[in-house]
Amino acid sequence: MRGTYRAIRLERFAPTFRAATEIVDLPLTVPGPGEIAVRNHWCGVNGIFDSQIARNAVDYVAIKPPILTGVEAAGVVTSVGPGVSDFRVGDAVATVRFTGGYREGNVGPASQFAAIPAATPEWLALASTGVSALVALEQIGQVQDGETVAISAAAGGLGHLLVQLAKLRGCRVVAVCGGPAKAAFVRSLGADRVIDYKAESVAEVLAAEFPNQLDVAIDTVSGAIFDAFLDNIAPHGRLVVGGAAQDLEGRPEIVTGPRIVHKLYYKSASVRGFMNGLLTPHWPAAREKLFALHAAGRLAVTFDAMRFEGLAAVHDAIDRLLSGQSMGKVIVNLAPDRA
Repeated sequence: MRGTYRAIRLERFAPTFRAATEIVDLPLTVPGPGEIAVRNHWCGVNGIFDSQIARNAVDYVAIKPPILTGVEAAGVVTSVGPGVSDFRVGDAVATVRFTGGYREGNVGPASQFAAIPAATPEWLALASTGVSALVALEQIGQVQDGETVAISAAAGGLGHLLVQLAKLRGCRVVAVCGGPAKAAFVRSLGADRVIDYKAESVAEVLAAEFPNQLDVAIDTVSGAIFDAFLDNIAPHGRLVVGGAAQDLEGRPEIVTGPRIVHKLYYKSASVRGFMNGLLTPHWPAAREKLFALHAAGRLAVTFDAMRFEGLAAVHDAIDRLLSGQSMGKVIVNLAPDRA
């Protein structure tokens, strides 16, 4: 790599990630003891999180500009510091730590990187979004073989992996998405019932076809979909909250209604928060399982049809994800000029 690299840095708080950030040139430092240097090839996009940090609306992360951005990236080790034995020059690695994503190069503790079979989009998606899906489903949702599992945003980067992982457990999958193209895509993944929320009422379908039958429901949308999942949670069911896409402004909707205790108590059901950053002990085993499933051809990764090349394209990729038009994982090629 050259003596400098480019990165997207949060310079100010603003209504959008594009307005809050600048592309800056930074010196490529030599790795110190216990560190490695990496040339990033790909990064994954997390548009909702990016929008929230731009607005200083992330309660669990202390943001003080200027600060680098992005969470997940895959690349190749270019040098190693003293005392590093787990990595060698040329190894493919991924990082899923905040500030490690939207940058062409990275120097940091070797402990913040994980070995992957190759520096390709598939392995990055599995090491990041795939881990989130598996940990949410198995550790927080505590899914059991053959249960009924509901998934919102089922055509997205997280959702399309959740659908497949649930089907691998022999579950009956109820998948929620928007539009005929997304519905066809999710159906092709094996979902048993696809609810197109743009054409039918999620609440009405669940009440008619799956009343009190959702053993596990994983929601990243909130709003009416969360309400519909909660209303139809099964006895001992688990509703996993993995996000709230409808709350991008950081101002939760004020809802007047019965407290959810009445919907949980008589079923011994629960609502559980999923914050992947608090579940790091489960990451290595999840990666191992996901990598084996993918290598065996049992778990596929789908990427959005729109292609984004170069660091400057990150902003367009974020806009694409936030538009609601994407299907599968949204990624950016950070090194389109590599041989």
